[in-house]
Amino acid sequence: MMIDRLGGIDPLKNVQSAHKAGRVNGTAESDSINVSAEAKELSEVYSTIETVNATPDVRADKVAEVMEKLKDPSYINKSVVDLVADRIMDVYGL
Repeated sequence: MMIDRLGGIDPLKNVQSAHKAGRVNGTAESDSINVSAEAKELSEVYSTIETVNATPDVRADKVAEVMEKLKDPSYINKSVVDLVADRIMDVYGL
């Protein structure tokens, strides 16, 4: 039985020469995408939800400010009580 050589003495020579890339003639076109208005709106909603979820429910700076004000016995007077009562009534629509 006789086996013939396929590809000559150096088998890597054929593989290396086969993978050389040729130059492309002409100018390359730039890629572009179009984003729909709905996708932009959904992206904005998603971003807003992420911001809300990352924001703490309690604002520690405001709590500390009120705690300092309450330490002063002259802070709670008739005008402060009236203002707080008016704001509570506004919240409940009364």
